[in-house]
Amino acid sequence: MPVRQLPETVVNRIAAGEVVERPASVVKELVENAIDAGATRIDVFTDGGGRRRIGVTDDGAGMAKGDLALAVDRHATSKLDDEDLLGIRTLGFRGEALPSIGAVARLCITTRDAREPHAWSLTVEGGRKSAIVPAALTQGTRVEVGDLFYATPARLKFLKTDRAEAEAIREVVRRLAMARPDIGFTLAGEGRAPVTWTSALPGAAGRLTRLGDILGGDFRAAAIPVCAERERVTVDGFAAAPSLTRANALGQYLFVNGRPVRDKLILGAVRAAYSDYLPRDRHPVAALFVTTDPQEVDANVHPAKTEVRFRNAGLVRALIVHALKEGLAREGRRTAANSDGAVLTAFRPATSPRPAGWDWRQSPAAPADARPWAGGLPATAFAETGQTTLDVGAPSADVRFDAGPPLDLVDRPLGAARTQIHETYIVSQTRDGLIVVDQHAAHERIVYERLKASLARDGVQRQILLIPDIVELDESTVEKLIDRARELEKFGLAIESFGPGAVAVRETPSLLGKINAAALLRDLAEHMAEWDETLPLERRLMHVAATMACHGSVRAGRILKPEEMNALLREMEATPNSGQCNHGRPTYVELKLDDIEKLFGRR
Repeated sequence: MPVRQLPETVVNRIAAGEVVERPASVVKELVENAIDAGATRIDVFTDGGGRRRIGVTDDGAGMAKGDLALAVDRHATSKLDDEDLLGIRTLGFRGEALPSIGAVARLCITTRDAREPHAWSLTVEGGRKSAIVPAALTQGTRVEVGDLFYATPARLKFLKTDRAEAEAIREVVRRLAMARPDIGFTLAGEGRAPVTWTSALPGAAGRLTRLGDILGGDFRAAAIPVCAERERVTVDGFAAAPSLTRANALGQYLFVNGRPVRDKLILGAVRAAYSDYLPRDRHPVAALFVTTDPQEVDANVHPAKTEVRFRNAGLVRALIVHALKEGLAREGRRTAANSDGAVLTAFRPATSPRPAGWDWRQSPAAPADARPWAGGLPATAFAETGQTTLDVGAPSADVRFDAGPPLDLVDRPLGAARTQIHETYIVSQTRDGLIVVDQHAAHERIVYERLKASLARDGVQRQILLIPDIVELDESTVEKLIDRARELEKFGLAIESFGPGAVAVRETPSLLGKINAAALLRDLAEHMAEWDETLPLERRLMHVAATMACHGSVRAGRILKPEEMNALLREMEATPNSGQCNHGRPTYVELKLDDIEKLFGRR
């Protein structure tokens, strides 16, 4: 078959296949054009999941008649001052969006430049342009797209339901609205009430307001500001405290020079920064903004501009990890109890705890003289003299905490220990409330942070066992452990093979004291089964440290003396990240005095 030149209409439709994947792609391109035009207000309307109609109106600069004629030609753009593709400072730059949309749909553009006496309108249907005619428009540009993919009907059967396509459009607008809190957005159509995000004030406060409007009040309450800068690269934004998590990574929003992107390197950095705080099946929520010189990032690696490539990817990753770890350490004692009101909700009584017609006098706990009488109430029930029916007497025993700690401890952040319940939880009193501490989870975090600090300073101190501890395991488990023996030795755990199905433990970390070596080695082997060679050594070592800390901590069921309980509280106050254990669970919950009074109807 001879080589031939494809017709321009076919070329445009092939190009449209790269740029216009679904209705959400059209909305993305049109809204980005509006942002590049300097709009302060953008309205989006869709119908039929974007297949029947898409409308985007903005109050930006608009276009003159001559520019409008060129805007629908391929590779015609106003966003490149020269041919330098490394100095891109706008969201769009290829000049493919409008001609690609016009090649597969019915496109109508109405626009007005401030210097023009009136607006101009142009229609493109299946790649065929109409004449430019005068139109009515006060300011900016209005783009309407109808019958998407009518010129390429085969693409229609690959689209999802109207509801799914509408949700994809909503997600695109959400991301762009998060990137530009200074612009007001309205999303309407699909039989739903319009959603409006008004423009916010500049700065971090305005950004948090917009993020809270989109991600919800729970994110606003749990948001931790993060910021770091190095070598002309800046990372800032907000990350949720470990108490707010999601079942997937869709709650992580990343922006590079104002462009929403999905970058595996950045997602991996976020996961690494939270590795000490979350369970393995939970994911953090964060909105991070990376700002760098356009010369240091390539936005031209994907037709839809959803991916970028950094010249110094290692620097960006390290900066993100540093910013997140610093912010999380600064807010280390924040827990779910302090951020979302979960504790107060859990304490509230049930709405209908008693059957209909229940009378407190029917209870076995009611005094005998208060139960129903066959002949009605006794004559003395309302007697004014004596008030004997209200006399409950003195307490049968003194239940106060004996020999409690000094009262000045109640002014400490975690208060003064008052008692221990179920040999598991410490109850402490603060100046304005009470705190319940999970003693094992709290001590686990303390031991873990000590291990990390000791490793960073001069290595973990070891204790040599007088008689090596022989642990019998299956052969595959022994092989896994022996293969990682050098990594384990960095944490003071010296092991060696003791035959085909056993391991000899010769040294253990001194911080852990006496431990159950068999249980520790089995847990370590389970974690190692999930590792691969691409997992950084640092993260592997932290997993080992977390597992060791769990086995070397105060266990639930151990009775603590008052001085031991207070010592644990003081160590928590001095330990970074003490609000969560190594597995992401809260180490304590707090109930303010105001909340307690609400529970009892005093407020």
